[in-house]
Amino acid sequence: MKVLIIGGTGQISRIISRLFLEAGEDLTLYHRGSTPLSAPTGYHSILGDRQDFASFERQMDAAGALDCVIDMVCFKPEEAESLVRAFTGRIGQLILCSSAAVYQRPASRYPVTESEPLLATSLYGRNKARCEQILTAAHEQGAFNVTILRPANTYGPGGDLIYTLGWGNCFLDRIRKGKALVSPGDGSALRAHCHAGDVARAFVSAAGNPRAFGRAYHVTGDEWLTWDRYFESIAGVIGAPLPRPVHIPCEVLYAMAPERLADVIENYRFNNIFDNGAARRDLDFRCTVNFTDGVSETIAWLDENQCIRNSDDEPLDDAIITAWDRCQAGCRLDLPAT
Repeated sequence: MKVLIIGGTGQISRIISRLFLEAGEDLTLYHRGSTPLSAPTGYHSILGDRQDFASFERQMDAAGALDCVIDMVCFKPEEAESLVRAFTGRIGQLILCSSAAVYQRPASRYPVTESEPLLATSLYGRNKARCEQILTAAHEQGAFNVTILRPANTYGPGGDLIYTLGWGNCFLDRIRKGKALVSPGDGSALRAHCHAGDVARAFVSAAGNPRAFGRAYHVTGDEWLTWDRYFESIAGVIGAPLPRPVHIPCEVLYAMAPERLADVIENYRFNNIFDNGAARRDLDFRCTVNFTDGVSETIAWLDENQCIRNSDDEPLDDAIITAWDRCQAGCRLDLPAT
């Protein structure tokens, strides 16, 4: 099978690349050349900028017929439109890496199924939903077969872990130093986290799979953790005392740092748990890496590569926590003894 991956150097896609090469597939990676490749040898490489649509489409035409194209970095509608121009009538299948962010928050039911309306509140989610719609229309018009995969909170070596203030890792240093952590709302919103290796295997299973043509699938975690439990689990892996979660109403938290905390309002305050049944049925999707083992592996990689940032150099957490603690202290009532 001739496979081309657009953006083949990321956290998920480099595992996809390795799996295809181990299976003996004819693999080409399209990338900018700015990220070192960790895939085994034996692949072809095309350097380019997919934002230069005319050049990208010429390069894809020169690549010839392909059985499967996997786009890991299609984020905007105009990029999806370029895919349609580049590949109509020339490929067997296009797999889009979308996102569970395409859904409305809160959802109409939990766990969320693939039939939930694509009514995203975030700009990122709305753009991903529009990309899906453009490619689904191309599928229905016979341009090529389309498969859509929707990961959520994917983590693993080579990347960071999610935190209230966004993706990053200085909160790991906070845990090690016994500092408090910002926990949105009352800390009880549920999230599912999935190891990159498990997500990657779903992409490989979808490639050339007729059951996946014209379908969208969740490829998300099966362990549902509250924010507080998430922090406790990470502290256990690190071997640190349980961190103090500082529960701050999401509207208040957003008002403190709107430029950093849009996700708190749009995403983090809601449950994010998804039904993986369709992917289990058609793609043999399984979560084989439990959260504790996956976090241990991720932190070990971050430590080995000296990637964990010093929390003393990032004052926003402490500023938010101090302001909230002072507010709480000032709002307490001195009630008479009974």
